[in-house]
Amino acid sequence: MTSSEPAGLITIGVLARASGLTASALRFYDDCGLLVPARVDPLTGYRYYAEAQRERATLIRQLRAIELPLEAIAEILAGDAERARRLLDRHVAELTRRAREAAHVAAVVKQSLGAHVAVDAVALTEALEQVRTAAARTREIPVLAGVLLEAGANAVTLTATDRYRLSTRTVVAKRQHGGEWCVVLDPDGLESITERLRDMDEVVAAPADDGLILTGDGITHRSAVIDGSFPDHRAVLSGLGPVRARAIVARDGMLEILERADTTVRFAIGPTGIMASTPDGAQRLPATVTGSAMTLSFAPTTLLPAVHTALGPELMLDIIAADQPVILRSATDGDLTTLAMPVRPPDHSTSR
Repeated sequence: MTSSEPAGLITIGVLARASGLTASALRFYDDCGLLVPARVDPLTGYRYYAEAQRERATLIRQLRAIELPLEAIAEILAGDAERARRLLDRHVAELTRRAREAAHVAAVVKQSLGAHVAVDAVALTEALEQVRTAAARTREIPVLAGVLLEAGANAVTLTATDRYRLSTRTVVAKRQHGGEWCVVLDPDGLESITERLRDMDEVVAAPADDGLILTGDGITHRSAVIDGSFPDHRAVLSGLGPVRARAIVARDGMLEILERADTTVRFAIGPTGIMASTPDGAQRLPATVTGSAMTLSFAPTTLLPAVHTALGPELMLDIIAADQPVILRSATDGDLTTLAMPVRPPDHSTSR
């Protein structure tokens, strides 16, 4: 024999349907003291609830849906509105932090599943700063304003060119996964990349649909890229003619001359050194020279950035001809290679 439903009360099943909670959840909240039935039949154990408890049950479901702990729910249900607002704000802030952390972990995992390469962040920063000086200053041809980043063969190669200069450097990778890939980094994002890399020890680079993702030391940075085909710099390098002269000269001496010059500088390269001339005079640079004597001229705006970013105290110049690119490298470190295009020799005579 069972008792009939008390007047003005609803069964646990009715409340479950009205609030979106299951009957088992309602029994659990009864045991926790969060939602105690208005009456429990002493004979059958059936739980009955007041109509007013629908709202409380719905509120409990909503708070549990955002993963609020039972203790916090109990405080909110206690009726202190200001305390409830503080609890909710603190909980939402924690959810936001966890969501950011989850997004970072997901990005790292996705990188590990797809193509990526890990390199020393300091080395990559130096390489970016060195080669970017050869990039075009305008976006007349967009890809020439950017820096080509190529990952492959356990190395990262960075290259830039404005058609008068070409600079390329290779950085050895710590590890690589997923084969070869390349992107052209947008110049507008290069400064933010180097700023981020300065704070990292190791960086993992991975291509994405809309950019390049750099991850390291718990930081994820997305950099914009440029669509388009970058010039085949390897074909340019392999297509150069035979070197006819080589000069090894102190980098500081070259810098001193180029930084003072405001017009074309003519370099006469002979067995005993290099004579650098401008309309204001001439200066001899001690150099070790092998091969043929050569005379060639450069605009300071072309040659100065190449010499400024060169590695080491001594510069090695490989010269093909007066109208062909000169190859600049460190005399001791060949990781960075720069091509600088000479200009037509100036007339420094004063005859009329």
